[in-house]
Amino acid sequence: MGLDSNKKKEALKFIFLFGLISALGDITYEGARSVYGNYLGFLGASALYIGVITGFGEFLGYAFRILSGYFVDRTGKSWAAAILGYGLLISVPLLAIAGNWKIAALFIILERLGKAIRNPGKDTMLSHATKHVGTGVGFGISEALDQLGAIIGPMIFTLALSFYGSYKIGFHLMWIPAILTVAVVLYTRYKFPSPQDLEEDFEKASKVNSKNISNDSLSKSFWHYLLFIFLSILGFANFPVLSYHLMKQKVLSEAIIPTLYALAMALDGAFAVLVGKYYDKKGLGTLILIPILSIPIVFLGFSQSSLLAIIAIALWGCVMSIHETLIKAVIADIIPIKNRGKAYGIFNTVYGVSMLLGSTIIGYLYDFSKLYIFIYVVTIEILAAIVFIIWKKNNPHDVKA
Repeated sequence: MGLDSNKKKEALKFIFLFGLISALGDITYEGARSVYGNYLGFLGASALYIGVITGFGEFLGYAFRILSGYFVDRTGKSWAAAILGYGLLISVPLLAIAGNWKIAALFIILERLGKAIRNPGKDTMLSHATKHVGTGVGFGISEALDQLGAIIGPMIFTLALSFYGSYKIGFHLMWIPAILTVAVVLYTRYKFPSPQDLEEDFEKASKVNSKNISNDSLSKSFWHYLLFIFLSILGFANFPVLSYHLMKQKVLSEAIIPTLYALAMALDGAFAVLVGKYYDKKGLGTLILIPILSIPIVFLGFSQSSLLAIIAIALWGCVMSIHETLIKAVIADIIPIKNRGKAYGIFNTVYGVSMLLGSTIIGYLYDFSKLYIFIYVVTIEILAAIVFIIWKKNNPHDVKA
């Protein structure tokens, strides 16, 4: 492709800087998320309120991205969205001074809102830089660094609770990564005020995109792709449901489940670069791994075997890596630069709605029979595979061709 070596170095520097931002951000909010339920209960919230608060927070964290994405495309102010979004990380250490669960709920929702505000702009800016190293590898590097923070954050709270028995100390410690995150964001903004300049040869990129979609910015092909994403996530069992089964059926001890979550996050990060590199070589066909790998998770995860459960959690981490890496990389490859913020916003909203519906359905079916879960997941993922095959057939000019 003959990429300019200096631009490639600058692109890599930008990717690693944003990876550092993501890692510091994840230390802050993933650490907090590991104790949200416990802390709200400690402050007096009931199980119902805990479920409503965390569920609404997650939904808002995805649904609001469609507005953020439109803002980024309309104004071009990706950095403004990123700075505001990461600035809201201060909601996490402020949880230390929450006097009751209602105030804590407000801070939790603000933290999730911050993620919704920053992500479309962040993904759009990253998409420019990834063109120099391969979109799969670029997003894979970012995800690997991101998950490093997702491991460190919960460990900080584990130490705070183990040695001091205090949630407040854990939340106060979050001031450090929260402030560092904003500092690195501002430094990166200073070094790269116009990340779109990193994407080389706009006209050529647009011609490549036109092989996959029409000149309409969000064509039928994009919506077809979103249908595949919606279905594949609809049949994906999330960690809370799996961990509930493992705890309720005493498949694994309650103490080991958070450790397995950390393992899944580690595999997520390690697998990200590998699967990203594979996507850059093989193209869109790599996405078929999502429905293929999602099916065995429920059979292994809802079993009575501790060994099979561990394998399921490991597999869950790998599929999450594909979610966080490949499905974002595809949008960078098929959507023109000027409309990526909107595309990422819509994608994240669809992802969030599908995750919410899928988790609710699987949780509901669990109270009746695990067999119903197996039938449901297999049916949905087969439908997802069929939709993908049709979409791939209608897009013969692969982005890697």
